[in-house]
Amino acid sequence: MTESAQPLARYSAWTRRGDFLFLSGIIAVDPCAGRIIRGFEDLPEGVADQIGRTGEFSVDAKDGPIIAQSWYVLDRVRATVEDAGGTMGDVFKLVQYFRNLDHFPRYNSVRRTFFPDLPPVSTVVEVSGMMPSPDILIEVEATAWLGSEA
Repeated sequence: MTESAQPLARYSAWTRRGDFLFLSGIIAVDPCAGRIIRGFEDLPEGVADQIGRTGEFSVDAKDGPIIAQSWYVLDRVRATVEDAGGTMGDVFKLVQYFRNLDHFPRYNSVRRTFFPDLPPVSTVVEVSGMMPSPDILIEVEATAWLGSEA
């Protein structure tokens, strides 16, 4: 089973046009399991401690949902780009939609782990809601260049 992004409805999760790869907005939903990523407990073993789980209930209950969703979404971006033959270094543009812009600092700390050097150019937008549930806190779309550098 691939880890790349899967559509939740009738649309393409990604498409390649020449050397450009365009990813649809990716949210923290595992369509195969039919579940929304709601916190650290929904991530693969070992990931939560690497990305910020403190073990303090009040902190993890507040920060866990956005940190976990941020990791899951960016990991789906990574897997999708890799399935198409690229790397995260090929991603040059992100559009990030937040239900609450106060979540950006926690998302940004996770994003640094996926883009440790120069991050892609970015657009950050606050929206009133996302499908399929109010539990979705972030959506990220990405564009990558899979051609050779001049």
